[in-house]
Amino acid sequence: MIRTEGVTDVTEETFAAEVLESALPVLVQFTADWCGPCRQLAPVLGEIASEEADRIRIVQLDVDRETAVSVRYGVLATPTLMVFRAGEPVRSIVGARPKRRLLQELEDVLAPVGSTGPDRTDLDAFPEVRI
Repeated sequence: MIRTEGVTDVTEETFAAEVLESALPVLVQFTADWCGPCRQLAPVLGEIASEEADRIRIVQLDVDRETAVSVRYGVLATPTLMVFRAGEPVRSIVGARPKRRLLQELEDVLAPVGSTGPDRTDLDAFPEVRI
């Protein structure tokens, strides 16, 4: 499997403890050794794992070795990135992404639980439109 610093390997045996029972949201990369886009994505995930360690965990699961988990979550392509929060999948992304785009797609997942999104107090800066 592709080794990336900050990204933990999980198996069917460790999936529940590492992903489903995690206090933090967990991004699971469903990957394979033969997957070119997975290799491209590895350094991006390593950077995010390092920079966002207090907000999200990143793990990888080999789809060829751990077929039961892949089938359970309907993974049909690699790389599939699936975010789990409180033991439930909340987001699925298929394909490699540049870091900036991936962070944008994960923005709401990285927000604290109960957060209503960005602070809307900046709306006063926009003029009122009248028709």
